[in-house]
Amino acid sequence: MADDSNRDEASEQRSKKLVKAGVAVGIGSAAIVAALLYASKIKKRPRR
Repeated sequence: MADDSNRDEASEQRSKKLVKAGVAVGIGSAAIVAALLYASKIKKRPRR
């Protein structure tokens, strides 16, 4: 039974790491999108 508890603990730790990685990727993606939107607004010149 001790082996099962070790597997559960390892699985839980792996799951937590994956969630943290997913959150980091999500935040990074949002930052990239925001930067691209900001950059595209600056480059546009008003028409005359």
